Amino acid sequence: MTKNIFHDVLIIGSGAAGLTTALHIPENYSVAVISKGELSEGSTQWAQGGIAAVLDNEDTVDKHVSDTLIAGGGLCHESAVRFTVENSKEAIEWLIEQGVEFTKDSSNDNYHLTKEGGHTHRRIIHSADATGRAVHGTLIDAVKKKPNIEFFTNQIAIDLVTQADADSPKYRCTGAYIYNRNTDAVTLFQAKVVILATGGSSKVYLYTSNPDGSSGDGIAMAWRAGCRIANMEFNQFHPTCLYHPNAKTFLLTEALRGEGAHLILPNGDRFMDRFHKLKELAPRDVVARAIDHEMKRLGCDCVFLDISHKSEDFIASHFPTVKAECLKYGIDITKQPIPVVPAAHYTCGGVVVDKHGRTDLLNLYAIGEASFTGLHGANRMASNSLLECIVYGRSAAQDIIEQISNISKPEYQPEWDESRVTDSDEDVVISHNWDELRRFMWDYVGIVRTGKRLERALHRIKLLQREISDYYSNYKVSNDLIELRNLSLVAQLIIRSAMARKESRGLHYSLDYPNLKPFARDTVLVPINFAGQDVIVGRSET
Repeated sequence: MTKNIFHDVLIIGSGAAGLTTALHIPENYSVAVISKGELSEGSTQWAQGGIAAVLDNEDTVDKHVSDTLIAGGGLCHESAVRFTVENSKEAIEWLIEQGVEFTKDSSNDNYHLTKEGGHTHRRIIHSADATGRAVHGTLIDAVKKKPNIEFFTNQIAIDLVTQADADSPKYRCTGAYIYNRNTDAVTLFQAKVVILATGGSSKVYLYTSNPDGSSGDGIAMAWRAGCRIANMEFNQFHPTCLYHPNAKTFLLTEALRGEGAHLILPNGDRFMDRFHKLKELAPRDVVARAIDHEMKRLGCDCVFLDISHKSEDFIASHFPTVKAECLKYGIDITKQPIPVVPAAHYTCGGVVVDKHGRTDLLNLYAIGEASFTGLHGANRMASNSLLECIVYGRSAAQDIIEQISNISKPEYQPEWDESRVTDSDEDVVISHNWDELRRFMWDYVGIVRTGKRLERALHRIKLLQREISDYYSNYKVSNDLIELRNLSLVAQLIIRSAMARKESRGLHYSLDYPNLKPFARDTVLVPINFAGQDVIVGRSET
């Protein structure tokens, strides 16, 4: 056990959300950034499409807001959407200032803007087809130049630390226990302010486009610490993940369809015109369900995405990453269609926050995919997610700057106690439970749901959680055990949220309740130890 470590600001997560926030903290405050893997890993790295923003003179904030509200199935919070979109141009200008090289048009005078599903206007600024890599790499380079920012790589947070706030009747967050994957040791990181920028929870499903670290860690930790969680039933399945036995998580960017790629059946027929007037440019939930429907109707393993009717030069300039990746598996996208299947891609729900990223727990913020801002509603519109990371990361930092001088240094907390646990000689339990969890979530809580499937899933998860809890109590922690513990909790939150929604809306489609209700309401789950309640201290019997 290493001694307790203190920083003014603790950021758990090193993607676009976490690094944006870190870069906006003044250099007179110390910042710790916890990275689950190496800095270059994480979901941001794999974001291909781009960032939606109002950058063209013919586009307007109102149009972007309207498109987002329509895609969100009536559940977007208009105030959150407008706040995000109104700050979109400034966010992009800041990224350009940091050195992000976005793709220019043929004249090389203006930035090339593409169009994706749900958008009525070309407003997606991008860096070829690897925008996430360009943004993430630039932000990493920028933070490495900041002397007040310290990185801790290959480390995963276990739980948040809280204590009674001296200035209010609330609890406040004062740090987190962090497991070092290299040294197998646990350290207590303490801070005045803690930020969860841990990403989503798509790894709860068997098939996903996300990297291995997307195990819902921040959402699970926030729930255990007393924060509300909302709209976890809305899991976006990316319609077009590469289907190949050796391709693990490679997705085919939305921009392919935006630039004219067709979805076709094994016999070559297009089919999206039977499901939506926008055809291939329909919102992602519609496209994913259409593909799922056709695969089940025909009994086929996949459908195909075809852009081979475009010129080789066009494909090479617009989609070099997709072309190169597909060639690794013997698929030349300039000459043949690409086999695709839907895969879990984005968590639209998360930790309830306000426009500054503040959670129910004092001094705890959540930014990016781990949070629920109200922006995405029942279905995230393409390329709004990276924008959310930048806009809310900047807003959170500004709020922290205004508050941090008034926040007292945390009191000493006990070190991590593992005196009563032993090394496990049955790690097969973890791998078995991990596999079982992801399989029944895919089968019972996937793209199309029923009440009976959800009941089966809830029964399974309760049994698994008892096993995991017993294992966690008796054996030393490991990376896989921490992730499994978090995934099982996130799975339960997803199932409970899905069972509570008695309708089909956006990404949640139920065969038992196929229609929309006349009103839209968020699914908000409140933990028994809700952090928003007052803490009664010092009351004596009379």
